[in-house]
Amino acid sequence: MTLPSLTPRGTDTPDPERHDAGNPVSGAIPGWRRTREAPSLAEAYRTVPVSKGNWFRKLLSFGGPGYLVAVGYMDPGNWATDLAGGAQFGYSLLYVILISNLMAVLLQGLSSKLGIVTGRDLAQACRDAYPKRMAFALWVIAELAIAACDLAEVIGTAIALQLLFGISLPVGVILTALDVLVVLWLQGKGFRLLEAMVIALVAVVGVCFLFELFLSRPNVPEVLRGFVPGTEIIGNRDMLYIAIGILGATVMPHNLYLHSSIVQTRKYEETSEGKREAVRYAFADSTIALTFALCINAAILIVAGATFHTSGNSGVAEIQDAWKLLTPLLGAGASTVFALALLASGQNSTLTGTLAGQIVMEGFLNLRLQPWVRRLITRAIAIVPAVVVSILYGARGTSQLLVLSQVILSLQLSFAVFPLVAFTSDRRKMGEFVNAPWLKALAWTIAIVIAALNAWLLVQVIGGWMR
Repeated sequence: MTLPSLTPRGTDTPDPERHDAGNPVSGAIPGWRRTREAPSLAEAYRTVPVSKGNWFRKLLSFGGPGYLVAVGYMDPGNWATDLAGGAQFGYSLLYVILISNLMAVLLQGLSSKLGIVTGRDLAQACRDAYPKRMAFALWVIAELAIAACDLAEVIGTAIALQLLFGISLPVGVILTALDVLVVLWLQGKGFRLLEAMVIALVAVVGVCFLFELFLSRPNVPEVLRGFVPGTEIIGNRDMLYIAIGILGATVMPHNLYLHSSIVQTRKYEETSEGKREAVRYAFADSTIALTFALCINAAILIVAGATFHTSGNSGVAEIQDAWKLLTPLLGAGASTVFALALLASGQNSTLTGTLAGQIVMEGFLNLRLQPWVRRLITRAIAIVPAVVVSILYGARGTSQLLVLSQVILSLQLSFAVFPLVAFTSDRRKMGEFVNAPWLKALAWTIAIVIAALNAWLLVQVIGGWMR
């Protein structure tokens, strides 16, 4: 059976009683409304050719989107939870990072499948499937999540500039607005260059933490034991709190919108076999990239455990505190490399956050703005609170604002996860690519677990503030 291509051209349809989805000239897959509009991320749509060679060349052709997604799993918002977990509990929470990453692999796989099979990104799919008011509400929630993520990027980059060059936090926050020029330049040079830039920055972060691991010399047997789930977390409230924070900072809602769009930059064949091959290689790409993200997140926690936990500095939970202690504990160069990795992480997140914001606005509202206008709006929303807090409360205030951004992200996550699982589990929408029963059960279980744990985290954080 050949699934029809849900390209932007077509008629407003559908008839839910139709069962002719396999006929490429009969119309849309039942369950989707087709609208006359430009495709997701129109300037990059189908611009990357797919190799006709062997499997390795095809993997290289599809390689790239997974790394843009992986950036969200190693952004400055993740650093605080990983540092706190390593400083307080050593290597004990490594298995939480592993489990969180496995959840992310599955959800990103579903996201890429949705985009490839239906030709719709997650934002467009929500607008197609839900009433206008509900779709508008989901857009507002998605924009809040992107603003929260952008807030973490602003603060992380400003902290890195302060640590590296002594620039004050308020000035550093304002300087982050200039990255819009870099983003616009990269977008104008082609999507492959943007992907190459992201991969290069990921490599910088990876090399930096490889250097930190070498200096910290962790206990390898203890590190390996940390990847084995334990029962201590059940009776330790503080450990459970940090574990849920790691989970909440790992799976990012804007990544689900992002991935479902950028996989459509590949020029795969619009046939059943072509889509099946694209789904397979896109999943391999994101799995490899997220494995790198797992290694980097684990490295942050391992360095914190080997450096701070073993030296009795278990109270380290802020990026600035970690930076100050690295040189006395590990020697010259450790702090500089740490700050360089933070700067690369913040800039990488900026690139992908810009794309996610564009995709969400165009997908939910079918409203298209010039990229520089869209970027300035998003960045202004993040910069204003960051500047105010950095002036009034200094470094500690920005660290608390960083935590707040992760709480906001946790609150938004389920509003992206539940529609994604629902769409990919609906045979009317996915045809032969619908989730298998075991995958459907696993995906719904993960969605419910994430929702429950993030709700618990939110209640605890709000309760702590009220006290």
